[in-house]
Amino acid sequence: MNRFPSLDIFRGATVALMILVNNPGNWGQLFEPLAHAPWHGCTPTDLVFPFFLFAVGNAMSFVMPKLEQAGTAAVMKKVWKRVIIIFAIGLFLNWSPFIKWDGENLVFKYWVDPKNPESGIRIMGVLQRIALAYGFAAMAAYFLKIRGSAYLTVVILLGYWLVCILGNSADPYSLNGWFGTAIDKNILGVAHLYKGEGLPFDPEGLMSGFTPIAQVLFGYFVGHYIQSSGRSYEMLAKLLMAGVLLVASGYAWDFGFPINKKIWTSSYVLYTSGLATVILSVLLYLMEFKKASGWWVKFFDVFGKNPLFIFVLSGFLPRVIALFRWETGTDEAGKKLYTSALPWFYEHVCKPVSSNLKIGSFLYALVFLAFMWSLAYWMDKKKWYVKV
Repeated sequence: MNRFPSLDIFRGATVALMILVNNPGNWGQLFEPLAHAPWHGCTPTDLVFPFFLFAVGNAMSFVMPKLEQAGTAAVMKKVWKRVIIIFAIGLFLNWSPFIKWDGENLVFKYWVDPKNPESGIRIMGVLQRIALAYGFAAMAAYFLKIRGSAYLTVVILLGYWLVCILGNSADPYSLNGWFGTAIDKNILGVAHLYKGEGLPFDPEGLMSGFTPIAQVLFGYFVGHYIQSSGRSYEMLAKLLMAGVLLVASGYAWDFGFPINKKIWTSSYVLYTSGLATVILSVLLYLMEFKKASGWWVKFFDVFGKNPLFIFVLSGFLPRVIALFRWETGTDEAGKKLYTSALPWFYEHVCKPVSSNLKIGSFLYALVFLAFMWSLAYWMDKKKWYVKV
């Protein structure tokens, strides 16, 4: 297989950034680039997830020729087995570690909380979106080929825009007006939706899950083009131009269909896919043409070797550690206060570094990232690679 190290580095860098932005010391103390846009708009943090989906499409372009040779039955089995496993891991991560502290007692985390029927285990999430987007994109790539997948991408992007307008022509793109929440509530149930916006709304819900398929397909198109064109400056120039055109198209569409991660708008897909293409073009130039190497290459390459395992572990480990707590005193009402290892590390090591609390919060994220890298590096040295 004709591998391009730059694609591996792109994937590894995306995983590293996902871990960094998901693990601050204090969610209330973030530098603006490390926080999601409140609603419309796009920060550097809002680029991480679509970049990963784009990287999934890149990787798919390398394995699809081999899958096609195996036949339809083998493709269906391999793709949907992978979809089910990744989706199940995401659900496991949402439910883990299956117990929680309720006052002084450890209690089981029920599928639906018996004390509050509108609270329960969230069904959707990052890994679940990755699984479904990959599955449907792989089916499109296999059955429709490049040309048919391109037509499907156009239909998805324009169709989603139309459905948003038809769903609520008066206020289609607001948190309260977006059509998808009502459908997600009916299908998934209020108890199983994300509540982080102050009301039941899932940014990885079912109705905003169509355009991520197009995101994966854009990555697939780019990966296929790189392989079919070979390493040439002409390929690089055309790729860079395509990325710039996608970014410009996303910006232009933003005037009528706002760039928005939380409802994954079509303009957001074009804009982020364009930026991913531009960045990948730069990496291709540095690594494939200029043969760049250095600490940054080795750093991101390690994350790219076990991307799914390291990402899952970065979410699972803090939840388990939080179960082991100790008493630190009482509040004004006499209620006992507790802490655990990671909050203690932030409060006593990272936070005192600066009067600017954002610096301490960022330092904690960097230390956590370094710890996860050390695990990934150790696994790489042992040649332990977790594949799904």
